[in-house]
Amino acid sequence: MNIPFVDLHAQYTGIKTEIDSVISDVIEKSLFVRGPYVDKFEQMFAELMNRQHCVSCANGTDSLYIAMIALGVKPGDEVIAPAHSWISTTETITQAGAKVVFCDTESDTFTIDPRAIEAKITAKTVGIIPVHLYGQAADMEPIMEIARKHKLWVLEDCAQAHLARYKGKLVGTFGDAASFSFYPGKNLGAMGDAGAVVTNDSALAEKMAMFARHGGLRKGDHQIEGINSRLDGIQAAILSVKLPHLPAWTAQRQNRAQRYSDLLSSVASIETPHVADGRDHVWHLYVIKHEQRDELAQHLAAKGIQTVINYPVALPFLPAYRRFEHQPADFPNTYTNQSRILSLPIYPELTDAQMDYVVAAITEFCEKTES
Repeated sequence: MNIPFVDLHAQYTGIKTEIDSVISDVIEKSLFVRGPYVDKFEQMFAELMNRQHCVSCANGTDSLYIAMIALGVKPGDEVIAPAHSWISTTETITQAGAKVVFCDTESDTFTIDPRAIEAKITAKTVGIIPVHLYGQAADMEPIMEIARKHKLWVLEDCAQAHLARYKGKLVGTFGDAASFSFYPGKNLGAMGDAGAVVTNDSALAEKMAMFARHGGLRKGDHQIEGINSRLDGIQAAILSVKLPHLPAWTAQRQNRAQRYSDLLSSVASIETPHVADGRDHVWHLYVIKHEQRDELAQHLAAKGIQTVINYPVALPFLPAYRRFEHQPADFPNTYTNQSRILSLPIYPELTDAQMDYVVAAITEFCEKTES
């Protein structure tokens, strides 16, 4: 049996008629840049997120950069971000002109550790970017308390956490703004790159929209210098079709994750994901831990099971951030986790038979290594 890490074609076949129809309509009417499908998706996503504004853009990375520019980030500023994330979270801080300040993560949830944040705050700190990693919310209550105390903005990175909740409230509704990615493999994914920022701040939304469209909301009317980061019509049309299916897909991801955890509960050497109290995980990734992670991944690959390491080298230890000269002791939880984590295949269409095969292969490896 060959089991892909993500099966995007299986998702497409389930809604093929809807997808093909809107793509054909975009081509027929030449609605390639902006247009009614983009407007429709922005409205739909803002309503889903219970936010007043959705500013779409070309990709999730741009959404972070656009938001920080609109928030007024400038050279000399410092922005706190988790040590365990994808590099988009932090490279955009540098691109906006600020200095990245890494913070350790909680050992069991992989999200930024609020207890470690205040020690990172200086007179130059302007904001915090909590990442709702793998589909689980960061611990937003203490994060927001710290931000209010020190008068910092909060930009939520929700790239992997569409519809995740913290104490009953949607992630993306706590901070000043929230960034989303619609990369194809995301819980809500386009068929190419796409992104958006949501906010309830009308002035901030206008600044973001202006910056993303060459510095003007009307063609030829450039109020500022901006960039070119627009959601194209085809991707907006696809996302508009997919969005109504997201709640059902999310529920199925949660069902698949629970089944994994139940099946793996008897395998002593496997640490299954921890879901913290008050947090509703949406399982963009199902990440286990094992002391012999690399050998386990090789064993699964030999069985036709595709796995991924998200992420094999934590951000502070990448060559890109060598200038900071960070040591493992600076981020003990993040450093320990990077050599143990392994992401298993998970998607709404994953069948019981496929899951049974994955778990059997994991059990076989663990029994061999434990004997």
